[in-house]
This record gives sequence, C-alpha cells and structure tokens, in this order.
Amino acid sequence: MPYKTILVHVDGSSHLDHRVGIAAKLAIAEGAHLVGAAVTGVSKIVYESVAFGQVDPYFDKYLKIAQDRANQALDRFEALANAAGVASFERRLVDDEPLGGISVQGRYADLAIIGQFDPEEPSPMLYGNFPEYVAMNCGCPVLIVPYAAERMQTGDNVLIAWNASAESTRAVHSAIPILRRAKIVRVAVFNPNDLPDAHGEQPGADIALFLARHGIKVEVTQEASDIDVGEALLSLAADLGSDMMIMGCYGHSRFREVLLGGVTRTMLNSMTVPVFMAH
Repeated sequence: MPYKTILVHVDGSSHLDHRVGIAAKLAIAEGAHLVGAAVTGVSKIVYESVAFGQVDPYFDKYLKIAQDRANQALDRFEALANAAGVASFERRLVDDEPLGGISVQGRYADLAIIGQFDPEEPSPMLYGNFPEYVAMNCGCPVLIVPYAAERMQTGDNVLIAWNASAESTRAVHSAIPILRRAKIVRVAVFNPNDLPDAHGEQPGADIALFLARHGIKVEVTQEASDIDVGEALLSLAADLGSDMMIMGCYGHSRFREVLLGGVTRTMLNSMTVPVFMAH
C-alpha cells in the first residue's frame, strides 16, 4: 500500500531543513500529502487545569510565545515544501507536548519522519527518549533521520536487519513502498544459529522470496558476529554504502534493552543513516 499521508516533525532545530528535505522527496515519490506538525510544548494537562479555573496569570503570555515559536518553524517548513515542489502539504500547529502530540498525529499518517536526538543541540521540551517514544506509541512506522546525516538521497541502497521477529516483519511490510524503488536491497541475518526456530532451512530466504514477489530485487547475507549486533549492523551498513536501514523496534522488552543494551538502543544512539523502524 503506498503512503498517502506522511507526517514530519517540525521544530526550530538546525536539522529541520535536512529532515523536511527527506520528507519532501518521499512525499513527491509517493504522491503523498505531507503534514508538517509543530508542537507548542504545552501539555494537555495544563489546558485541563485552566478549564478547572487553576489559571497561571502568565499562561496566556507563555502560550503566545510558544505558538509564535512553533509558527516560525512552520513558516520554514512551508518554504521548504514549496521549494521542493511538494504538490500537497499542510502546516499543523499542535497545542501539546512533543511526546504525546507527535505520537497522536502519527496515528493518522502512513509514515512519520522524525529526528534523532542531538545531545549537542538540546531542546527544553524535547527529551532524549523522543524518537523511541514516538516509534513505540504512534502506531505507524517511523523514519528517524540522524542528526549527523549529510545525504539528502535515501532509500537507493537499503539494508534490512532481519531476525524473523514480529517487529522486523512489520517493519519490512511497512517499508515495501520504499523497497520497491530501491536500486539494491540487502537482507542481513546475524548469527542465525542463535535462533534456529525463527528461520527456515536457509535463513533469510523466506523473507527474500516474499519481497521478490513484490518485484523487489534482494540479496541475502548471513553474518556471524561476536560484538553487539547493533554495532555490527552499523559497520556492515558502512561497508555496503547503505543509505537506509529497515528494522524492528524493541523485539525484546524495552526494560531489558534499557538495562542491558540492544540493537534498538544502539541504533537510536549511534545511527549513521536514516533508520526505518516499526514496533
């Protein structure tokens, strides 16, 4: 199913132009409607307090400042979308905080595009767990753009991190529109003998056949690694010149990965190319 509505998170960061540029290219390729959503950072709980008469005397002034800041970012989004030639787009001002606000907006989109958290450019209302929260709660796949990204073109050379989990299956299914346009798609299966019941006789062959029926040319590579699989994936992506990665989000419990690490957490912290995730 093609993407008909693409959501991009709009903020005042220095990475906005690159993020919107990628979103615009995808929207044009898909013939999709592009929604730029900027949040004020004012929680819905605050509005409930106002409704019950618990009014901060400075609330209106603060809200006006927050809305003006968000609208400035939306002005930039509009200029970028126009310059890119996006046929159908809209700006959306969301009176909410980023985690809940963007997650709710994502429920009415086929794909949400957000940025990796940049520790060198912290925002007073954007927390480090923003990408993972949206990926876990928006209900649609997300494309996370690394803050160190330089290439505007993405999706020509795609690497799929395949472990036969429900999460990676959802990611692959959701990414089919992107995979159909890719020039090369590689499926990487790491340490398949560690999960003998998850794969068939030839690990990766079943998902490759599934994709081939969609007209997608696929290569399968089985990799053995003694290091963290997330680090091994990043290394493989660099070796292959991949410009996008497809993977599931939190195949193990999130609590376990927070404590012990894991592929999702490694990727969220250290991604070097845009990562398409689904939970």
